[in-house]
Amino acid sequence: MKIITAQAPVNIAVIKYWGKKDENLIIPLNDSISGTLSMEHLCATTSIAFSNEFDSNRMWLNNVEVKIEDNKRLVRCIENVRKLAESTIGWPSDHHIRICSKNNFPTAAGLASSAAGYACLCYALCKLFEINDPKIISSLARLGSGSACRSIYGGIVRWIAGYDHQTSIARQVITENEWPEIRILVCVVNDHRKDTSSTFGMQLSCQTSPLIKYRAEHVVLEHCDQITKAIMERNFEKFAEITMKDSNQFHAICQDTYPPIRYMNDISWSIVNLIHFINNLFGYNVACYTFDAGPNACIYCLDNNVPILIKSIRRMFQKSDGTELAINGITYQTDQINIDQKLSDYIDIRKRMGDDLKYIISTRLGSGPKILSNQYDSNCLLSANGLPKN
Repeated sequence: MKIITAQAPVNIAVIKYWGKKDENLIIPLNDSISGTLSMEHLCATTSIAFSNEFDSNRMWLNNVEVKIEDNKRLVRCIENVRKLAESTIGWPSDHHIRICSKNNFPTAAGLASSAAGYACLCYALCKLFEINDPKIISSLARLGSGSACRSIYGGIVRWIAGYDHQTSIARQVITENEWPEIRILVCVVNDHRKDTSSTFGMQLSCQTSPLIKYRAEHVVLEHCDQITKAIMERNFEKFAEITMKDSNQFHAICQDTYPPIRYMNDISWSIVNLIHFINNLFGYNVACYTFDAGPNACIYCLDNNVPILIKSIRRMFQKSDGTELAINGITYQTDQINIDQKLSDYIDIRKRMGDDLKYIISTRLGSGPKILSNQYDSNCLLSANGLPKN
C-alpha cells in the first residue's frame, strides 16, 4: 500500500477565464492571470491510498461520497495519470485508489474550490506515481477544472489559452516572494452553493452572448499584457485599474447572457461602491475588487492599506448582535486608524444592517501545492482500511 497527503491553494483571477474553445480538453477562449493565495488560510487537502486490498476506486469530498464513474472530469484525470504511471512505478490492474478530500473554505460558492480541489487531486496522484514535471501536473489539473492549472504554481500565474492539450499551459509570472506587499481580503458574502455553476454559465454565455467573442478577440490580450507590465514594475495603481475593469467586463458578459446570469448581489455592489469611494477620496487606487462566478468580493491591496480597508468594511457591515465582523487569517491592529469624515459620512448613510457580510479572510500570495505526508498520520484523511477517518 502507498499513501500520500497533499495540500493545494486557491487562486483568484485578476484577468478572467470565461468560455471554452474545447469542452473536452478545457481549452479556454482567452488567456487569464491569477494570484495564488496562501495555503495557511485557503486550501484543499487530499489523501490518496493505493493498494491491491481495495476492490474499487472510491472518493469522498467534504465527508460525502462521490461516485467517481458519474464525474467525467474526475475519471479523465485518473485515467490520464494511470497511463503516465505505466512509465514510472506502474499501476497493476488489481490495485485501486481511495481518495478523501476536503476544503477549509466554502465549496461551490464562487471561491475557486474546484481549482484548488483538482489541483490537489492531480498533484497528489502524480506525486504518488512519481510524475514530477509541473507542466504535466498543471495540464492534468486543467482537464479537471480549467483554472486548476494555475493553482500548480505560486505567486502570480498566467494561463496561456493555446489551442490543444500541449499548448494550453500555465506559467508563473512572479513568485509569491517577488511582490511581498500584496494582500488579499476575501469578503464572504454567501457561503452556499451558487445557483448557476461556472461550467453551465460558460456554455450559456458562449451560446448567447455576442460580447464574449469580442472580449476574447479584442480585449483580454491587451489586459493581460498591461497587467503583466504593471506586475513586473510593481505598479499597483495600474494593476488595480485593470483588475476592476476586467471583473466588470466579465460580469457584463454574464448579464449579456440569455437568460442573464447574476452572480453578484446587492452586497457585492455595496463593496464595489465602497472601494471606488475610498480610491476617489485618497486620489489613487488604495485597493481593487474582483468577483469570480459568485457574490464574494476578493480585494487586492498593499499591506499598508489593509487596516483602513478592514476598519471601513467593518463599519459598513456592523453585526446585528453588536460584535465586530470576524477576520480570519492575517490580523491587523485597527484601533488607532482614523476614518476620514467624508468616508465616515458615506458609510453612515449606506451602512448595511444585520449580517449581510459573514466574515473576511485576510491573506497574502502563497506557494503552489505541497506534500504533507507519505504515511497514515494526523495529516492523513484516510484510515488504514481506505475509509475516511470522519
